Amino acid sequence: MIVARTGFALFALIGAFAFAGGVPLTAQSTLHLEREISLPGVEGRIDHLAADVTGHRIFVSALGNGTIEIVDLAQGRRTGQIKGLHEPQGVAFSPEKNILYVASGGDGSVRSYDSGTLQPLKTVTLGDDADNLRYDPNKQKLFAGYGEGAIAVLDSDLARSADFKLPAHPESFQLASGGKRIFVNLPNHKAIASIDLSKNTANALWAHPTASANFPMAIDEIGKKLFIACRQPPSLIAFMPDSGQEITHSTTVGDADDLFYDPARNTVYVIGGEGFVDIVAVHPDGSLESTMHVPTAPGARTGLFVPQWNSLLVAAPRRGTREARILVFSVGRP
Repeated sequence: MIVARTGFALFALIGAFAFAGGVPLTAQSTLHLEREISLPGVEGRIDHLAADVTGHRIFVSALGNGTIEIVDLAQGRRTGQIKGLHEPQGVAFSPEKNILYVASGGDGSVRSYDSGTLQPLKTVTLGDDADNLRYDPNKQKLFAGYGEGAIAVLDSDLARSADFKLPAHPESFQLASGGKRIFVNLPNHKAIASIDLSKNTANALWAHPTASANFPMAIDEIGKKLFIACRQPPSLIAFMPDSGQEITHSTTVGDADDLFYDPARNTVYVIGGEGFVDIVAVHPDGSLESTMHVPTAPGARTGLFVPQWNSLLVAAPRRGTREARILVFSVGRP
C-alpha cells in the first residue's frame, strides 16, 4: 500500500486488480482531495445532496441554515440559494423536467422549484418530519419518507398517488429491481422494510441483530447485496436483498449518515461524522475489507457519490473559524 499526504490532500492506492472472466478479484479505489468549495455564512448541520450531472451543479440541504445551497462544480463556487425553508433534509433533481424537489422536516412539506430560476412551483404537505427523497426517472415519480412511518409516492407535479404505511419513521431507502421494490431503513425498529411496488404492499420486516441505529443504505443490484451502516456499534452490514439474510459485517466509521456503492470498483464508501470516509472493498466471496480511512472533517457525515464525474463529495459543516464547505474528492479509475 502506498499513501502520500500533503496537508489535507490525500492519494491512496490500494491493492491491485486481477481478473477472472472480466470480474475484479480485488477491489481498488483511490481518493484524492481535489479542492474545497466554501459555503460562506452557512451555519449548523448539513443534510443530503443531489446532483445535476449535465449542468455540473449540486444542491445541498443546509438543514441548520434553512437553505438550499446551489454549487457550480465547474466554477467551483456557490451560485445560488433558496432561503426561508424549515429544516430542509431530502433533495432530489429531475433532469427531464429541470425540477428540484426539497423535503423539509420542520413543516413536513415537499416543494418543487424551477432549477434554472429557482422560482417555487408547487408545495404539498405530507406530515411531520418530511425527510429522504428518491426520484425514479423512468416513471417520473418522487418517493418521500415522512412522519411516524410512511413513504408517499408523488407525481412530478407533486400530486399524491399512493402511500405506504410503515411501523416507524423511514430513514434512507433505495429503489431496486427496476423500480419495482423499495428497501427502507427503520432504525427505531432495528429493521429493514421491503415494499413491493408492483403489488402495492409493504412486506415483512427484516431484523438485523448485529447492530442498531441503521441510517444510511446502498444497493448492489448485480451482485445482489444490500448494504446498511449502523452507528451502535459502528458497523457495515451486507444482506441478501431477496431474503434479508445477513451475509457479513465489518466495523466502520462512526456516526455514518451516507454510504454509496461503486460498481466499477466493487467498493463501498461510508461517510461518518467522526471525520472520515471508509473505503470498503467487497470481495467475490462476499467478505468486506476496510482498505482506507480517509480524513474529512468533524461532523462531515453526508455527501454524494457521482459516478459520471468520478467524484465523491462530502459536506463539512462550519466548525469554529472554518467555514462550511464541500470537499471534492476524485475517485480513481480501476
